[in-house]
Amino acid sequence: MELKQLNKSELQIMEYLWKLEKGFMKEIVSQFPEPKPAYTTISTLITRMCAKDYVGFEKLGRDKHYYPILKKNTYFSSQLKSMISHFFNDSTTQFASFFTKETDLTLDELEALQKMVGQQIKDKNTVK
Repeated sequence: MELKQLNKSELQIMEYLWKLEKGFMKEIVSQFPEPKPAYTTISTLITRMCAKDYVGFEKLGRDKHYYPILKKNTYFSSQLKSMISHFFNDSTTQFASFFTKETDLTLDELEALQKMVGQQIKDKNTVK
C-alpha cells in the first residue's frame, strides 16, 4: 500500500507527534517556531489527519490527547519506495549508485555504508 505524501504542514505535525509520542493540542502548537500558525489551522489539519487514520486521540474530559497512528518508519519507507519507483525505474541499485555518487559522502561514511551492506549480505546468506 502506497501512502499518500503528507503536505509540509502535515509532515511538520507528524514530526512533532513522533517526537512527543502523545500530546494535547497546546503541546503540539508549542512545538511550532514563531510565528506560530493559528490554533484553528493546526486543529483543522489534525482533524483531517485523524480522518485519514494518520493520527488518533484519546478523549480526556473536554481535551483530546493526540498520538501518531502512522509510524515514522512506515511513512518514510513508503516515500522512499515511491521515489525509487518514480525516479529510478524501480531499481534500488540505480538509487544506491545515485546516492553514493551525488551526496558527497566522506570516506568514513562510504566505509560505514560498505560495512552495513557487507553485514546485510552476511545476514541474507545465513538465512539461505
